[in-house]
Amino acid sequence: MDISDFRCYLVTRDENKQVTNAIAKQGIDDLLPGEVLIRAAYSSLNYKDALAATGHPGVVRNFPHVPGIDVAGTVEHSGVSDFAAGDKVLVTGFDLGAASWGGYSEFVRVPAGWVVRLPEGLTLRESMILGTAGFTAAQSVQALLHNEVGPEDGEVLVTGASGGVGSMAVAMLAKLGFKVVAATGKPEGVELVEKLGATRVIGRDELVDSSSRPLLSAKWTGVIDTVGGDVLATAIRSTDIGGCVTACGMVAGNDLSLSVFPFILRGVTLAGIDSANCAIEKRPELWANMAGPWRPTDLESMVAETVTLDALNPAIEKILKAQVAGRTLVEIGGE
Repeated sequence: MDISDFRCYLVTRDENKQVTNAIAKQGIDDLLPGEVLIRAAYSSLNYKDALAATGHPGVVRNFPHVPGIDVAGTVEHSGVSDFAAGDKVLVTGFDLGAASWGGYSEFVRVPAGWVVRLPEGLTLRESMILGTAGFTAAQSVQALLHNEVGPEDGEVLVTGASGGVGSMAVAMLAKLGFKVVAATGKPEGVELVEKLGATRVIGRDELVDSSSRPLLSAKWTGVIDTVGGDVLATAIRSTDIGGCVTACGMVAGNDLSLSVFPFILRGVTLAGIDSANCAIEKRPELWANMAGPWRPTDLESMVAETVTLDALNPAIEKILKAQVAGRTLVEIGGE
């Protein structure tokens, strides 16, 4: 492959603010500045990527743009001593696929401070099955453990359990011996979360209590919420004394209507999960855990679909319509 002529999934906007996307040829000089040039092997498709592909103003600020908030591949060139040509690496979060061009490209150039070495025990493909979704789930699991929520304490609820982050959270918690209650509104998601180790599965109708009661019956010792809105508010009101609730999504809404009672009468902790801006120093430990003791039992079973750059648009439509249970892997150069 000639670095001066490589393919990417390019999103453009014309003078009438009409957004289009297509496979385009780019050269090395088109990439943004950075110390590490990566030959991409895999990326993944996340909800944020789907929004970027439509030119959503909350995600994309500059055009033309290449989506892809994560990427794994091999270092082609490095301007720093920390990495050398041939190293296998991955990048998730920071500004990748948002303010900076992302992983849907045969070559990606990024600052060295964004790059993590591929942990022992994972292939490049497996690292992107985990990807941003797995990293976010791992941060959520870490928050529960940090707040002393253990497998012996009771049930842990995972909302949006058949989605990318949710399914990863179910699998990691099950691997650690937690009793996991998986909430999903997708019929096809029930089989997935049961296979991943959920103790029981509940529907969306059980997730929202519209009463004005500030506290509800205590059900959960911990919660990993991926959807936000009234689902998150109900989960907090239903968490037991000393429990912990993590929040990382807002597909169900970005408002949170509740009183302070869960926090001051039950000592509930609400932990925000910001995977994009997690400090680089904290990332290797999380990836080592995902490659080791927290690794889902069967990562390949979590892949709903593997697509190429040319087949991204139909996969993006599925994500936007909430028709995907599990992970969508994007194969760019392969292993």
